[in-house]
Amino acid sequence: MRRLAACLGLAAALALAPHPAAAETIKLATLAPAGSPWHDALLDMGEAWKDLSGGRVTLKIYAGGVAGDESDMVRKMRIGQLQAATLSAGGLPDIAPEFRALQLPMMFRSYEELDYVRDRIAPRLERILEERGFKVLIWGDAGWLYFFSKQPVVRPEDLMPQRLFAWFGNTAFVEAWKDAGFKPISLAATDIHTGLQSGLVEAVAVPALIALSHQWFAQANHMADLKWVPLVGAIVVTNKSWQQLPEDLRPKLLDAAAEAGRRMRREVRAFSDEAVTVMQEYGLQVHHVPPEIVTEWEERARVAYAGLIGKVVPADIFAEVEHLRDEYRHSQ
Repeated sequence: MRRLAACLGLAAALALAPHPAAAETIKLATLAPAGSPWHDALLDMGEAWKDLSGGRVTLKIYAGGVAGDESDMVRKMRIGQLQAATLSAGGLPDIAPEFRALQLPMMFRSYEELDYVRDRIAPRLERILEERGFKVLIWGDAGWLYFFSKQPVVRPEDLMPQRLFAWFGNTAFVEAWKDAGFKPISLAATDIHTGLQSGLVEAVAVPALIALSHQWFAQANHMADLKWVPLVGAIVVTNKSWQQLPEDLRPKLLDAAAEAGRRMRREVRAFSDEAVTVMQEYGLQVHHVPPEIVTEWEERARVAYAGLIGKVVPADIFAEVEHLRDEYRHSQ
């Protein structure tokens, strides 16, 4: 009886003792290749989360598109296979078409313009994303999109005969490209390399760091130094997964994410010119686009706007982005 009472007492003590909090694993997917500045910053964020949480929160990163393209990532987050992802123009519009207002070609001329507009419109976009089940951890960018092509490009007419990569699933943008006189080919981002190798696509608009990281410049060894559009993105996590994390840790995790975001922007912007220099050493030919021809590109881009504004880009948010951009320009 004494042994039974002792066992019962031990069981009761164990039941009343505090249990360690369950560990949470956040599975995050990204197109960024391992070893890139984006991937390195994510690794640092994961280490910070692990330290801040005492091991209660672990970030598991699936890099290099192994989880599919960005539309695949959004779908997998919605069904619970992933909890987070780094998304850009290929995935964020699947959640919030309003995001496309930041990704219209020739809308911005500098990072200063982009930062001014994004800082002011981000709260609105964050509310929209949260209403649709996602929380923004970081706003970032991957650099300016430049045209990498098999034949030299300086004027719009130089690009028009070449088959140009377009994000798979963005039907309206494909049609807008066609209306502007180009030949878009809709592909998943994970198929760009094979598309360039096979000749299915002959040109692609991507940031210099990505062209270098994926070695796409080896197939498309001409680059126009035209700043077409900054590739804006964000790291998002599902609301459900975020709410499952310990409440006391969330502000600290957000702070660590913000620091990772600042590092990403700083390094990506600094390394972009270096990436072009490295590619030139391996055969990339850079073609200068004079200011008067930049105006031709701006006019051509506005032709495409007609098929987008009020259709896949909400007119009110487009107007707000344009107003903020002009506000910045007039203040300079």
